[in-house]
Amino acid sequence: MIYRVHKKILILMTCIFGLTSFAFSQDSLPGGYSKISLGMSVDAVKEALKADGQFGYRGDRDVSLLPGENRTLIETDTSRTAPYSYLDRCWFQFYEDKLYIITITMSPDRMDHYSLFKTLTDKYGKPDSLSPSKSQWENDSVIMTLERPLTIKYTDKKVFEDLQNKSLVNKSVTEQTKENFLNGL
Repeated sequence: MIYRVHKKILILMTCIFGLTSFAFSQDSLPGGYSKISLGMSVDAVKEALKADGQFGYRGDRDVSLLPGENRTLIETDTSRTAPYSYLDRCWFQFYEDKLYIITITMSPDRMDHYSLFKTLTDKYGKPDSLSPSKSQWENDSVIMTLERPLTIKYTDKKVFEDLQNKSLVNKSVTEQTKENFLNGL
């Protein structure tokens, strides 16, 4: 009788642990890499890049404005400034002075896709979507993708979806204006 009770408790504990570890792995997706996190300001990211030599940040010459409202891009290249780094090139995209996409391309001489994929699945579980070109994990706030050949991308899910919705609205207004023009001919 005691054996059955212990066995049931053990099975119940195993199920609970399995469910919580799965939930924990999906909820604990990283919101960035090293000391750079989604949501940081442009100035805070610049300071973090200066302090971390693996990115090869050279200062304000790596910063540019993107077309559209309130968009900034920082692009780094380690080929000359940090040739020892596992990173190759990195892009940090901002909207309204907040970091919303981090794109990191790894050096193919130092890293391979399988090692990255295995590490990510060991840490965060199976991807939510998988294709020959990319693996994607996501939770309520972050979308993390591993793209071929060797790119990791962290995206602020809410900002990304908001920007997508805005672009769809603008597109339909443009299409309507075009239709109105063509109808007036």
